[in-house]
Order: sequence, then structure tokens, then C-alpha cells
Amino acid sequence: PVDLRRIAPWDDSWASLVFINGRYSQALSKGPAAPDGARVTNLAEAILGDGGVIEEHLARHATFENDGFAALNTAFLQDGAFVHVPDGRSLQSPLHLIFVTADNAQPTVTYPRTLIVAGSESKLTVIESYVSLSPGRYFTDAVTEIVVGDGAQVEHYRLLLESLDAFHVGTSRVYQGQDSTFSSTSFARGAAIGRSDFRVLLDAPGSSCLLRGLYVTSGTQHIDNYINIDHAKPHTTSRLKYKGIVDGKSRAIFGGIVLVRPGAVKADAQQSDKNLILSEEAEIDSKPSLEIYADDVKCGHGATAGSLAEDAMFYMRSRGLDAETATAYLIKGFASEIVDAIEPEP
Repeated sequence: PVDLRRIAPWDDSWASLVFINGRYSQALSKGPAAPDGARVTNLAEAILGDGGVIEEHLARHATFENDGFAALNTAFLQDGAFVHVPDGRSLQSPLHLIFVTADNAQPTVTYPRTLIVAGSESKLTVIESYVSLSPGRYFTDAVTEIVVGDGAQVEHYRLLLESLDAFHVGTSRVYQGQDSTFSSTSFARGAAIGRSDFRVLLDAPGSSCLLRGLYVTSGTQHIDNYINIDHAKPHTTSRLKYKGIVDGKSRAIFGGIVLVRPGAVKADAQQSDKNLILSEEAEIDSKPSLEIYADDVKCGHGATAGSLAEDAMFYMRSRGLDAETATAYLIKGFASEIVDAIEPEP
């Protein structure tokens, strides 16, 4: 058993589904005041009453034919989180999905699975947190599928706070309908090696997505972000904004691909990856790219990497701040574009 007080740093007043070592904990979870017809529960329970929705969407977007980690997760799938908000309904408060790896004497493997289905004109906010209660070596193979119906609005957050000895691979697949809006903010701080494979399919006119991310590495950490945004239909919009802060002997990789398919005219896509390097031995590899197969589109991309500005540091030191405090302020200022964009709780 896990004491609720031990997950308090990641718990809050919001509704939550808590999974300990991949298993749903009803005792630690707090169900939301869901609107009529909405379901927020574990997959094993949901399949008894929502089998049709699950059959229609589970493993339909995170396909396993050409994805080894998705195939592994699907093969060992026993339970997971299930969120279904029907047409025209809304979750009034954020929903927190907490995946905890608890103390284990031996290395462990968990396969968290999440399916979120937002019906037409629905609205919800969901947070995924992957955390550890203590240091330890383990592997997390997580898969999340999100379906955003026509006119729906989904706000999504993902926090990677695993043990610094752990290994994490996260696969996220998002499907968007007509005039839908999807925003996602990712924070990566934990894991010895962490990889995020995030793909969005804009499959109807008027669909738009905004993906933001902040990754912070130190020591010998390795963080890998692979993002793919697929403009499959005309009049679609995407914004991709990531920032990295790398220190020690760590390494971070950013690979962003925006694909504009034939016929996807009037697509509007912008992507950016900016990095702050705090040590001479830290490394960042950034490769934003565009694949455009249509005319009459507006697309752009860029990447930067640099150290703390000497003139800014001199200015702050001349005002009486010590080096450590000045550095902290400059780092905070660099990260603020991502952090300050978080919407406050309504």
C-alpha cells in the first residue's frame, strides 16, 4: 500500500486517477463531478460499459505495426486511464492522471495507457504526471491517445518527473476533427533517458494545435523530443514552441517535423526551438524541418542555441546580485515564455 501523503507533492484539489506501478488505485483516486454521460475511470472498468467507444479508438491512433514501443505497450496492456466527454459537455475542473512508480527492490517495467475521447463541442483540461517516490532504476513505456472531436477544445499538460535513474519512453497520438482546438504543454525534468514521441494529425479543415515544451537536463541526462504535426487537410494551423536548458554533461535532442500534405492549402505552421547551454560539456542537437507538398501555405521554422548573455549578467551583478542569483533570474526569464503561458485554473 502507498500512503497518500507520499504522493502529496503531485496531488491537488483536482479530480484524479492514480496508478501505482501501472495498477489503478481507487483508494488514492478522486473522481470528478462529471456531466451526464461522461466517464472518468480506469480502462478495465470502462470496457464493461463503454466498450463501443474503446473499441473504436483504443490502438487506432497509436498503431503498433511500425512502432515497437507502442506494440510493446499494447501487448502488455492490462489497465489504464479512460476519459470520455460526450458531445456538448465539459469537465468543469482539470483532471489529473498520476502515474506513480513506487519503491521496488528490483528494476521494474510499467506500461501506462491513456485514452481520452472528447466529443463534438466538448471541453476539458487534463494533466498527465509521471513521477517516482524514490530513486531507482525502472522503465516506463507510456502510450496516450487523444481524440478531439469537431469543435472540441482540449487543453493538455504532460510532466516527466521520473527518477534520475529511470528510463522513460512516452508515445502520444492526437487526432483532431473539424474546427477543433488542441493545446499541449510538456515539461521534462526527470529520467536518466527520456524520450517523447508526440504526433498530431490535423485531419479536418479549421483544426488547430499549439504545442509548447520545456526540457531541463543536468548531470548525464539525455532527453529526446520528437514532434510530428501532420497537416492533412486545408485551412489548418499549428504552432510549435519548445525551449531547452542543458547543463553538466547532459544531452538534449529536438526533432520537429511539420508535414503539409498535397491539397492542404492555406496551412499555417510555425515551429521554434530555443536552447540555453549552461556548461561547456552539455550538448543540444536541434533539427526543426518542414515537408511541404502544397501551394499557398505559410510555414516557417527556426532553432537557436547559446549561453547566458554576458551583458545581462554584468548588469545584474552591477546591481548587487551574486552570480548564483543572477543566473537563476536569467534562467527563469528564459523559461518564462513557456511557464507563463499556463492557463490558471478557472
